[in-house]
Amino acid sequence: MHAFDVLGDPVRRRILELLADGEQAAGTVSEVIRAEFGISPPAVSQHLRVLRESGFVTVRPDGTRRLYAVEAAPLQEIDIWLERFRQFWSQRLDALATELVRGKRERREQRDNGANTAGTPDRRQEPKSVSEEDT
Repeated sequence: MHAFDVLGDPVRRRILELLADGEQAAGTVSEVIRAEFGISPPAVSQHLRVLRESGFVTVRPDGTRRLYAVEAAPLQEIDIWLERFRQFWSQRLDALATELVRGKRERREQRDNGANTAGTPDRRQEPKSVSEEDT
């Protein structure tokens, strides 16, 4: 099965997300997946089997439990394949980062300028005439 066929299923993607936090018992994974997707324990087991047979996860026995963990190699292969497409979003993300920095700088400058002039009179106003001060 091709890597994208494996990852094309939302249940299997979610299982990988759970396992990305560290090794998990099959029962723990099954409980979360059943709660979120409403599928039966045998269906969860089938998804775990697909992930195991395709090399995305490893399993090791621990007494009566089976502990699953992410296997990095298939994910690295996908990352290598995606590398040629990164240019399409990297440039946009770089531009977004530049705009965010620019916006923060402008807000900071506005805030600093506002704080510096808070105690000084507004020089754009005309000074009061002597007759206005007397009234």
